[in-house]
Amino acid sequence: MSPDELVYLGVLAASIPVGFLFRYLSPPVKQGAALLLGLSITIATCQIHALHSLVTVIGTWIIIKSTWRSAPALSLGWTFLYLLFFRLVTWVGLPAPTPFANAIQLLLTLKMVSLANEVHSYHLEKKKEVSSFSKSPVIGGLSKEPSLYDILSYSYCYVGIMTGPFFRFQTFMDWLGQPSPLTLPAVVPCLQRLKLVPVYGALFLAVNSVFPLSYVRTDDFLDRNFFFRLFYMTAVFFVFRMRFYAAWCGAEGGCISAGLGCYPEAAMSKPGGGPTVSYSPDPNAAVPYDFKTIQNIDCYNTDFCVKVRHGMRYWNMTVQWWLHHYIYPNSPFKAYTLRAGWTMFISAYWHGLHPGYYLSFLTIPLCIAAESAMEASVRARLGPGGQSAFDWVHWFLKMRAYDYMCMGFVLLKAGDTVHYWTSIYFIIHVIAVGCIVFGRLARGSKRGEKRGEKEEGKVEEVGSKEKPKEDIRAKQD
Repeated sequence: MSPDELVYLGVLAASIPVGFLFRYLSPPVKQGAALLLGLSITIATCQIHALHSLVTVIGTWIIIKSTWRSAPALSLGWTFLYLLFFRLVTWVGLPAPTPFANAIQLLLTLKMVSLANEVHSYHLEKKKEVSSFSKSPVIGGLSKEPSLYDILSYSYCYVGIMTGPFFRFQTFMDWLGQPSPLTLPAVVPCLQRLKLVPVYGALFLAVNSVFPLSYVRTDDFLDRNFFFRLFYMTAVFFVFRMRFYAAWCGAEGGCISAGLGCYPEAAMSKPGGGPTVSYSPDPNAAVPYDFKTIQNIDCYNTDFCVKVRHGMRYWNMTVQWWLHHYIYPNSPFKAYTLRAGWTMFISAYWHGLHPGYYLSFLTIPLCIAAESAMEASVRARLGPGGQSAFDWVHWFLKMRAYDYMCMGFVLLKAGDTVHYWTSIYFIIHVIAVGCIVFGRLARGSKRGEKRGEKEEGKVEEVGSKEKPKEDIRAKQD
Protein backbone atom coordinates (compact mmCIF):
# COMPACT_ATOMS: atom_id res chain seq x y z
CA MET A 1 0.00 0.00 0.00
CA SER A 2 1.15 3.52 -0.78
CA PRO A 3 1.63 6.17 1.96
CA ASP A 4 -1.50 7.97 0.74
CA GLU A 5 -3.55 4.79 1.03
CA LEU A 6 -2.28 4.30 4.58
CA VAL A 7 -3.47 7.81 5.47
CA TYR A 8 -6.92 7.07 4.02
CA LEU A 9 -6.99 3.82 5.98
CA GLY A 10 -6.01 5.62 9.17
CA VAL A 11 -8.73 8.25 8.78
CA LEU A 12 -11.34 5.57 8.05
CA ALA A 13 -10.29 3.39 10.98
CA ALA A 14 -10.26 6.32 13.43
CA SER A 15 -13.66 7.62 12.32
CA ILE A 16 -15.47 4.47 13.48
CA PRO A 17 -14.72 4.62 17.24
CA VAL A 18 -14.95 8.42 17.18
CA GLY A 19 -18.45 8.12 15.74
CA PHE A 20 -19.72 6.25 18.79
CA LEU A 21 -18.47 9.11 21.00
CA PHE A 22 -20.42 11.66 18.94
CA ARG A 23 -23.68 10.01 19.98
CA TYR A 24 -23.13 11.38 23.50
CA LEU A 25 -22.90 15.02 22.36
CA SER A 26 -25.67 17.61 22.31
CA PRO A 27 -26.59 19.07 18.88
CA PRO A 28 -24.58 22.32 19.23
CA VAL A 29 -21.52 20.52 20.58
CA LYS A 30 -21.85 17.82 17.95
CA GLN A 31 -21.96 20.42 15.18
CA GLY A 32 -18.92 22.29 16.46
CA ALA A 33 -16.92 19.14 17.17
CA ALA A 34 -17.67 17.65 13.73
CA LEU A 35 -16.57 20.92 12.10
CA LEU A 36 -13.40 21.17 14.18
CA LEU A 37 -12.41 17.56 13.54
CA GLY A 38 -13.13 17.85 9.82
CA LEU A 39 -11.12 21.06 9.53
CA SER A 40 -8.24 19.46 11.41
CA ILE A 41 -8.20 16.52 8.98
CA THR A 42 -8.39 18.89 6.02
CA ILE A 43 -5.57 21.15 7.18
CA ALA A 44 -3.37 18.23 8.26
CA THR A 45 -3.66 16.41 4.93
CA CYS A 46 -4.05 19.33 2.52
CA GLN A 47 -2.07 22.10 4.24
CA ILE A 48 -2.18 25.29 2.14
CA HIS A 49 -4.36 23.54 -0.45
CA ALA A 50 -7.22 23.59 2.07
CA LEU A 51 -7.85 27.12 0.80
CA HIS A 52 -9.34 25.66 -2.40
CA SER A 53 -12.20 24.08 -0.50
CA LEU A 54 -12.74 27.24 1.57
CA VAL A 55 -12.96 29.40 -1.55
CA THR A 56 -15.50 26.97 -3.02
CA VAL A 57 -17.66 27.12 0.10
CA ILE A 58 -17.57 30.92 0.39
CA GLY A 59 -18.35 31.31 -3.30
CA THR A 60 -21.38 29.05 -3.01
CA TRP A 61 -22.59 30.90 0.09
CA ILE A 62 -22.38 34.21 -1.80
CA ILE A 63 -24.38 32.75 -4.70
CA ILE A 64 -27.09 31.43 -2.37
CA LYS A 65 -27.39 34.72 -0.49
CA SER A 66 -27.34 36.82 -3.66
CA THR A 67 -29.82 34.98 -5.88
CA TRP A 68 -31.50 31.83 -4.62
CA ARG A 69 -33.59 31.59 -7.80
CA SER A 70 -30.54 30.98 -9.97
CA ALA A 71 -28.50 29.28 -7.27
CA PRO A 72 -28.74 25.70 -8.69
CA ALA A 73 -27.36 26.64 -12.11
CA LEU A 74 -24.85 29.17 -10.80
CA SER A 75 -23.53 26.85 -8.11
CA LEU A 76 -23.07 24.07 -10.65
CA GLY A 77 -21.21 26.43 -12.96
CA TRP A 78 -19.13 27.89 -10.12
CA THR A 79 -18.05 24.60 -8.56
CA PHE A 80 -17.32 22.88 -11.87
CA LEU A 81 -15.34 25.83 -13.20
CA TYR A 82 -13.39 25.92 -9.96
CA LEU A 83 -12.68 22.22 -10.41
CA LEU A 84 -11.10 23.11 -13.75
CA PHE A 85 -8.94 25.79 -12.11
CA PHE A 86 -8.10 23.41 -9.26
CA ARG A 87 -6.77 20.85 -11.73
CA LEU A 88 -4.84 23.38 -13.80
CA VAL A 89 -3.30 25.46 -10.99
CA THR A 90 0.20 24.48 -12.07
CA TRP A 91 -0.39 26.41 -15.30
CA VAL A 92 -0.47 29.65 -13.32
CA GLY A 93 2.56 28.79 -11.20
CA LEU A 94 0.73 27.44 -8.13
CA PRO A 95 1.72 24.15 -6.48
CA ALA A 96 -0.20 21.01 -7.42
CA PRO A 97 -2.84 20.02 -4.84
CA THR A 98 -2.40 16.85 -2.82
CA PRO A 99 -4.53 13.75 -3.55
CA PHE A 100 -6.34 14.43 -0.26
CA ALA A 101 -7.23 17.94 -1.40
CA ASN A 102 -8.61 16.45 -4.62
CA ALA A 103 -10.78 13.96 -2.71
CA ILE A 104 -12.18 16.69 -0.45
CA GLN A 105 -12.78 18.99 -3.42
CA LEU A 106 -14.73 16.31 -5.29
CA LEU A 107 -17.11 15.63 -2.42
CA LEU A 108 -17.44 19.33 -1.63
CA THR A 109 -18.53 19.99 -5.22
CA LEU A 110 -21.40 17.54 -4.81
CA LYS A 111 -22.38 19.04 -1.47
CA MET A 112 -22.42 22.64 -2.69
CA VAL A 113 -24.55 21.89 -5.76
CA SER A 114 -26.96 19.88 -3.63
CA LEU A 115 -27.10 22.62 -1.01
CA ALA A 116 -27.98 25.25 -3.61
CA ASN A 117 -30.81 23.05 -4.90
CA GLU A 118 -32.10 22.46 -1.37
CA VAL A 119 -32.15 26.19 -0.62
CA HIS A 120 -33.88 26.85 -3.94
CA SER A 121 -36.56 24.27 -3.09
CA TYR A 122 -36.95 25.77 0.38
CA HIS A 123 -37.74 29.24 -1.00
CA LEU A 124 -40.13 27.85 -3.61
CA GLU A 125 -42.06 25.88 -0.99
CA LYS A 126 -42.07 28.88 1.32
CA LYS A 127 -43.69 31.00 -1.39
CA LYS A 128 -46.31 28.30 -1.95
CA GLU A 129 -47.08 28.22 1.78
CA VAL A 130 -47.60 31.98 1.81
CA SER A 131 -49.90 31.91 -1.21
CA SER A 132 -51.91 28.84 -0.12
CA PHE A 133 -51.89 29.46 3.66
CA SER A 134 -50.97 25.82 4.23
CA LYS A 135 -47.82 23.96 5.16
CA SER A 136 -45.88 22.44 2.29
CA PRO A 137 -46.04 18.63 2.02
CA VAL A 138 -42.48 18.41 0.64
CA ILE A 139 -40.49 15.52 2.12
CA GLY A 140 -36.98 16.08 3.40
CA GLY A 141 -37.06 19.84 2.79
CA LEU A 142 -35.27 22.50 4.80
CA SER A 143 -37.06 24.24 7.65
CA LYS A 144 -34.89 27.36 7.39
CA GLU A 145 -32.18 28.86 5.23
CA PRO A 146 -28.75 27.73 6.46
CA SER A 147 -26.32 30.23 7.93
CA LEU A 148 -22.66 30.48 6.94
CA TYR A 149 -21.76 28.52 10.07
CA ASP A 150 -24.23 25.79 9.10
CA ILE A 151 -22.75 25.61 5.60
CA LEU A 152 -19.19 25.42 6.91
CA SER A 153 -20.22 22.71 9.38
CA TYR A 154 -21.83 20.68 6.62
CA SER A 155 -18.93 21.20 4.23
CA TYR A 156 -16.23 20.17 6.69
CA CYS A 157 -18.11 17.55 8.70
CA TYR A 158 -15.53 14.90 9.48
CA VAL A 159 -17.84 12.03 8.49
CA GLY A 160 -16.82 10.90 5.02
CA ILE A 161 -14.87 14.08 4.37
CA MET A 162 -12.37 12.31 2.08
CA THR A 163 -14.02 9.01 1.20
CA GLY A 164 -17.74 9.80 1.12
CA PRO A 165 -20.50 8.87 1.06
CA PHE A 166 -22.23 12.00 -0.18
CA PHE A 167 -25.20 13.15 1.90
CA ARG A 168 -27.53 16.13 1.65
CA PHE A 169 -27.56 19.14 3.98
CA GLN A 170 -30.93 18.04 5.38
CA THR A 171 -29.44 14.66 6.28
CA PHE A 172 -26.70 16.50 8.15
CA MET A 173 -29.24 18.64 10.04
CA ASP A 174 -31.34 15.58 10.87
CA TRP A 175 -28.21 13.99 12.32
CA LEU A 176 -27.55 17.00 14.53
CA GLY A 177 -31.16 17.08 15.72
CA GLN A 178 -31.60 13.41 16.56
CA PRO A 179 -33.61 13.38 19.84
CA SER A 180 -32.14 10.17 21.29
CA PRO A 181 -29.03 9.12 19.35
CA LEU A 182 -27.96 6.61 22.00
CA THR A 183 -31.14 4.60 21.45
CA LEU A 184 -30.56 4.25 17.70
CA PRO A 185 -28.97 1.04 16.34
CA ALA A 186 -25.19 1.21 16.33
CA VAL A 187 -22.92 -1.75 17.04
CA VAL A 188 -24.85 -4.48 15.23
CA PRO A 189 -25.36 -2.65 11.88
CA CYS A 190 -21.80 -1.30 12.07
CA LEU A 191 -20.30 -4.77 12.51
CA GLN A 192 -22.63 -6.11 9.82
CA ARG A 193 -21.26 -3.58 7.36
CA LEU A 194 -17.63 -4.08 8.37
CA LYS A 195 -17.54 -7.89 8.58
CA LEU A 196 -16.30 -8.39 5.01
CA VAL A 197 -13.86 -5.46 4.93
CA PRO A 198 -10.89 -7.65 5.99
CA VAL A 199 -11.78 -10.12 3.23
CA TYR A 200 -11.97 -7.38 0.61
CA GLY A 201 -8.69 -5.91 1.85
CA ALA A 202 -6.88 -9.25 1.80
CA LEU A 203 -8.14 -10.06 -1.70
CA PHE A 204 -7.10 -6.60 -2.90
CA LEU A 205 -3.54 -7.04 -1.60
CA ALA A 206 -3.19 -10.64 -2.80
CA VAL A 207 -4.50 -10.26 -6.35
CA ASN A 208 -2.83 -6.87 -6.83
CA SER A 209 0.54 -8.43 -6.02
CA VAL A 210 0.03 -11.08 -8.72
CA PHE A 211 -1.54 -8.81 -11.37
CA PRO A 212 0.00 -5.33 -10.95
CA LEU A 213 -1.40 -2.62 -13.20
CA SER A 214 2.09 -1.42 -14.11
CA TYR A 215 2.74 -4.63 -16.06
CA VAL A 216 0.19 -3.56 -18.70
CA ARG A 217 2.45 -0.64 -19.65
CA THR A 218 5.48 -2.84 -20.36
CA ASP A 219 6.59 -4.26 -23.70
CA ASP A 220 6.63 -7.77 -22.24
CA PHE A 221 2.88 -7.60 -21.82
CA LEU A 222 2.34 -7.52 -25.58
CA ASP A 223 4.39 -10.68 -25.95
CA ARG A 224 1.85 -12.65 -23.93
CA ASN A 225 -0.91 -14.48 -25.77
CA PHE A 226 -4.27 -12.87 -26.51
CA PHE A 227 -6.22 -14.76 -23.86
CA PHE A 228 -3.80 -13.74 -21.11
CA ARG A 229 -4.08 -10.09 -22.17
CA LEU A 230 -7.86 -10.42 -22.24
CA PHE A 231 -7.98 -12.06 -18.80
CA TYR A 232 -5.73 -9.38 -17.31
CA MET A 233 -8.49 -6.77 -17.42
CA THR A 234 -10.70 -9.11 -15.36
CA ALA A 235 -8.00 -9.33 -12.68
CA VAL A 236 -7.46 -5.55 -12.70
CA PHE A 237 -11.17 -4.85 -12.31
CA PHE A 238 -11.35 -7.39 -9.48
CA VAL A 239 -8.56 -5.54 -7.65
CA PHE A 240 -10.34 -2.26 -8.35
CA ARG A 241 -13.60 -3.56 -6.91
CA MET A 242 -12.03 -5.05 -3.80
CA ARG A 243 -10.26 -1.79 -3.06
CA PHE A 244 -13.44 0.27 -3.24
CA TYR A 245 -15.58 -2.35 -1.53
CA ALA A 246 -13.24 -2.18 1.47
CA ALA A 247 -13.02 1.63 1.44
CA TRP A 248 -16.73 2.35 1.00
CA CYS A 249 -17.90 -0.29 3.48
CA GLY A 250 -15.44 1.19 5.96
CA ALA A 251 -16.73 4.70 5.25
CA GLU A 252 -20.31 3.51 5.78
CA GLY A 253 -19.18 2.02 9.08
CA GLY A 254 -18.01 5.47 10.17
CA CYS A 255 -21.42 6.94 9.31
CA ILE A 256 -23.27 4.16 11.13
CA SER A 257 -21.20 4.50 14.31
CA ALA A 258 -22.01 8.22 14.42
CA GLY A 259 -25.70 7.63 13.58
CA LEU A 260 -25.57 9.70 10.39
CA GLY A 261 -28.27 8.73 7.90
CA CYS A 262 -30.28 6.69 10.40
CA TYR A 263 -34.01 6.82 9.56
CA PRO A 264 -37.02 4.56 10.20
CA GLU A 265 -37.48 1.92 7.54
CA ALA A 266 -40.93 3.40 6.89
CA ALA A 267 -39.23 6.50 5.48
CA MET A 268 -38.09 4.42 2.47
CA SER A 269 -34.80 6.25 2.25
CA LYS A 270 -32.71 6.39 -0.91
CA PRO A 271 -28.88 6.39 -0.98
CA GLY A 272 -27.76 10.00 -1.02
CA GLY A 273 -31.26 11.46 -0.97
CA GLY A 274 -32.69 10.28 2.33
CA PRO A 275 -36.40 9.76 3.14
CA THR A 276 -38.86 9.63 0.26
CA VAL A 277 -42.14 9.40 2.21
CA SER A 278 -43.47 11.09 5.33
CA TYR A 279 -43.09 9.08 8.50
CA SER A 280 -44.19 9.50 12.10
CA PRO A 281 -42.87 6.69 14.32
CA ASP A 282 -45.19 5.36 17.02
CA PRO A 283 -43.52 6.19 20.37
CA ASN A 284 -45.08 3.10 21.95
CA ALA A 285 -43.90 0.62 19.34
CA ALA A 286 -40.48 -0.67 18.36
CA VAL A 287 -39.34 1.16 15.25
CA PRO A 288 -36.95 -0.59 12.82
CA TYR A 289 -34.25 1.69 11.40
CA ASP A 290 -31.88 1.48 8.45
CA PHE A 291 -28.90 3.35 7.06
CA LYS A 292 -29.83 3.26 3.39
CA THR A 293 -29.31 7.03 3.12
CA ILE A 294 -25.54 6.59 3.43
CA GLN A 295 -25.25 3.28 1.56
CA ASN A 296 -22.67 3.81 -1.15
CA ILE A 297 -22.13 0.30 -2.47
CA ASP A 298 -24.16 -2.85 -2.96
CA CYS A 299 -21.38 -5.37 -3.45
CA TYR A 300 -23.58 -8.34 -4.35
CA ASN A 301 -25.71 -6.57 -6.94
CA THR A 302 -22.69 -4.80 -8.40
CA ASP A 303 -21.26 -8.21 -9.23
CA PHE A 304 -24.41 -10.12 -10.08
CA CYS A 305 -26.92 -7.73 -11.61
CA VAL A 306 -27.51 -8.51 -15.27
CA LYS A 307 -27.47 -5.19 -17.09
CA VAL A 308 -24.83 -2.50 -17.60
CA ARG A 309 -27.35 0.20 -16.70
CA HIS A 310 -28.19 -1.58 -13.45
CA GLY A 311 -24.53 -1.99 -12.57
CA MET A 312 -24.20 1.79 -12.31
CA ARG A 313 -27.04 1.95 -9.77
CA TYR A 314 -25.24 -0.23 -7.26
CA TRP A 315 -21.80 1.39 -7.58
CA ASN A 316 -21.04 4.68 -5.78
CA MET A 317 -24.77 4.88 -5.11
CA THR A 318 -24.90 8.28 -3.40
CA VAL A 319 -23.06 9.91 -6.32
CA GLN A 320 -25.40 8.13 -8.74
CA TRP A 321 -28.33 9.70 -6.87
CA TRP A 322 -26.68 13.12 -7.25
CA LEU A 323 -26.15 12.61 -10.99
CA HIS A 324 -29.70 11.33 -11.46
CA HIS A 325 -31.28 14.31 -9.69
CA TYR A 326 -29.06 17.23 -10.70
CA ILE A 327 -27.49 16.29 -14.06
CA TYR A 328 -29.64 13.75 -15.92
CA PRO A 329 -32.92 15.79 -15.76
CA ASN A 330 -31.13 18.88 -17.12
CA SER A 331 -29.54 17.09 -20.06
CA PRO A 332 -29.90 18.96 -23.39
CA PHE A 333 -30.98 15.69 -25.04
CA LYS A 334 -34.25 13.74 -24.92
CA ALA A 335 -33.21 10.25 -26.02
CA TYR A 336 -32.26 7.98 -23.12
CA THR A 337 -28.92 6.90 -24.62
CA LEU A 338 -27.88 10.50 -25.31
CA ARG A 339 -28.98 11.63 -21.86
CA ALA A 340 -26.97 8.79 -20.34
CA GLY A 341 -24.00 9.86 -22.46
CA TRP A 342 -24.31 13.45 -21.23
CA THR A 343 -24.51 12.27 -17.63
CA MET A 344 -21.45 10.05 -18.10
CA PHE A 345 -19.55 12.97 -19.63
CA ILE A 346 -20.29 15.13 -16.59
CA SER A 347 -19.31 12.24 -14.33
CA ALA A 348 -16.01 11.88 -16.19
CA TYR A 349 -15.34 15.61 -15.84
CA TRP A 350 -16.10 15.43 -12.12
CA HIS A 351 -13.59 12.62 -11.72
CA GLY A 352 -10.84 14.49 -13.53
CA LEU A 353 -9.33 15.60 -16.82
CA HIS A 354 -7.51 12.37 -17.65
CA PRO A 355 -8.59 11.08 -21.09
CA GLY A 356 -9.01 7.57 -19.69
CA TYR A 357 -12.04 8.71 -17.71
CA TYR A 358 -13.79 9.94 -20.85
CA LEU A 359 -12.87 6.89 -22.91
CA SER A 360 -14.33 4.68 -20.18
CA PHE A 361 -17.45 6.61 -19.22
CA LEU A 362 -18.45 7.36 -22.80
CA THR A 363 -18.30 3.65 -23.63
CA ILE A 364 -21.18 3.06 -21.21
CA PRO A 365 -23.89 4.59 -23.47
CA LEU A 366 -22.66 2.38 -26.32
CA CYS A 367 -23.00 -0.71 -24.12
CA ILE A 368 -26.46 0.41 -22.97
CA ALA A 369 -27.57 0.86 -26.58
CA ALA A 370 -26.22 -2.60 -27.41
CA GLU A 371 -28.01 -4.36 -24.59
CA SER A 372 -31.25 -2.50 -25.36
CA ALA A 373 -31.05 -3.56 -29.00
CA MET A 374 -30.47 -7.21 -28.11
CA GLU A 375 -33.23 -7.24 -25.50
CA ALA A 376 -35.75 -5.86 -27.97
CA SER A 377 -34.72 -8.03 -30.91
CA VAL A 378 -33.70 -11.32 -29.26
CA ARG A 379 -34.77 -11.66 -25.63
CA ALA A 380 -38.33 -10.51 -26.32
CA ARG A 381 -38.79 -13.43 -28.76
CA LEU A 382 -37.55 -16.12 -26.36
CA GLY A 383 -39.45 -18.29 -23.94
CA PRO A 384 -38.68 -18.48 -20.18
CA GLY A 385 -35.81 -20.94 -20.62
CA GLY A 386 -34.31 -18.97 -23.47
CA GLN A 387 -34.58 -15.71 -21.55
CA SER A 388 -32.78 -17.27 -18.59
CA ALA A 389 -29.92 -18.39 -20.85
CA PHE A 390 -29.89 -14.95 -22.49
CA ASP A 391 -29.59 -13.29 -19.07
CA TRP A 392 -26.59 -15.42 -18.11
CA VAL A 393 -24.81 -14.48 -21.33
CA HIS A 394 -25.86 -10.86 -20.78
CA TRP A 395 -24.41 -10.91 -17.25
CA PHE A 396 -21.11 -12.37 -18.49
CA LEU A 397 -20.78 -9.69 -21.17
CA LYS A 398 -21.76 -6.99 -18.66
CA MET A 399 -18.88 -7.96 -16.40
CA ARG A 400 -16.45 -8.05 -19.32
CA ALA A 401 -17.67 -4.62 -20.41
CA TYR A 402 -16.90 -3.21 -16.97
CA ASP A 403 -13.51 -4.99 -16.98
CA TYR A 404 -12.80 -3.29 -20.29
CA MET A 405 -13.92 0.17 -19.20
CA CYS A 406 -12.05 -0.10 -15.90
CA MET A 407 -8.76 -0.20 -17.80
CA GLY A 408 -9.31 3.34 -19.04
CA PHE A 409 -10.27 4.45 -15.56
CA VAL A 410 -7.06 3.16 -13.97
CA LEU A 411 -4.59 3.68 -16.82
CA LEU A 412 -5.77 7.33 -17.13
CA LYS A 413 -3.69 8.26 -20.18
CA ALA A 414 -5.24 8.02 -23.63
CA GLY A 415 -2.14 6.35 -25.05
CA ASP A 416 -2.03 3.66 -22.36
CA THR A 417 -5.75 2.98 -22.63
CA VAL A 418 -5.80 2.73 -26.42
CA HIS A 419 -2.59 0.69 -26.28
CA TYR A 420 -4.28 -1.92 -24.08
CA TRP A 421 -7.58 -1.88 -25.96
CA THR A 422 -5.64 -2.35 -29.21
CA SER A 423 -3.90 -5.39 -27.72
CA ILE A 424 -7.29 -7.07 -27.30
CA TYR A 425 -8.61 -5.69 -30.62
CA PHE A 426 -11.19 -3.34 -29.04
CA ILE A 427 -13.24 -6.43 -28.36
CA ILE A 428 -16.01 -4.80 -26.31
CA HIS A 429 -16.47 -1.98 -28.80
CA VAL A 430 -16.69 -4.52 -31.61
CA ILE A 431 -19.22 -6.68 -29.73
CA ALA A 432 -21.32 -3.63 -28.78
CA VAL A 433 -21.45 -2.28 -32.33
CA GLY A 434 -22.19 -5.78 -33.63
CA CYS A 435 -25.10 -6.15 -31.20
CA ILE A 436 -26.55 -2.79 -32.24
CA VAL A 437 -26.34 -3.62 -35.95
CA PHE A 438 -27.75 -7.11 -35.44
CA GLY A 439 -30.54 -5.77 -33.23
CA ARG A 440 -31.61 -3.20 -35.79
CA LEU A 441 -31.52 -5.70 -38.63
CA ALA A 442 -33.52 -8.20 -36.59
CA ARG A 443 -36.07 -5.60 -35.59
CA GLY A 444 -36.29 -4.45 -39.20
CA SER A 445 -37.03 -7.97 -40.40
CA LYS A 446 -39.59 -8.39 -37.63
CA ARG A 447 -41.33 -5.18 -38.68
CA GLY A 448 -41.28 -6.42 -42.28
CA GLU A 449 -42.93 -9.66 -41.20
CA LYS A 450 -45.60 -7.74 -39.31
CA ARG A 451 -46.26 -5.50 -42.31
CA GLY A 452 -46.54 -8.58 -44.51
CA GLU A 453 -49.00 -10.16 -42.11
CA LYS A 454 -51.05 -6.96 -42.00
CA GLU A 455 -51.13 -6.73 -45.81
CA GLU A 456 -52.16 -10.39 -46.10
CA GLY A 457 -54.89 -9.74 -43.55
CA LYS A 458 -56.13 -6.78 -45.56
CA VAL A 459 -56.19 -8.84 -48.76
CA GLU A 460 -58.16 -11.58 -47.02
CA GLU A 461 -60.63 -9.01 -45.68
CA VAL A 462 -61.10 -7.52 -49.15
CA GLY A 463 -61.54 -10.99 -50.62
CA SER A 464 -64.13 -11.93 -48.01
CA LYS A 465 -66.05 -8.75 -48.73
CA GLU A 466 -66.01 -9.35 -52.50
CA LYS A 467 -67.18 -13.00 -52.35
CA PRO A 468 -70.79 -12.23 -51.40
CA LYS A 469 -71.05 -9.89 -54.41
CA GLU A 470 -69.81 -12.65 -56.70
CA ASP A 471 -72.32 -15.08 -55.18
CA ILE A 472 -75.17 -12.60 -55.76
CA ARG A 473 -74.20 -12.13 -59.40
CA ALA A 474 -74.05 -15.90 -59.87
CA LYS A 475 -77.53 -16.31 -58.47
CA GLN A 476 -78.84 -13.53 -60.72
CA ASP A 477 -77.38 -15.30 -63.78
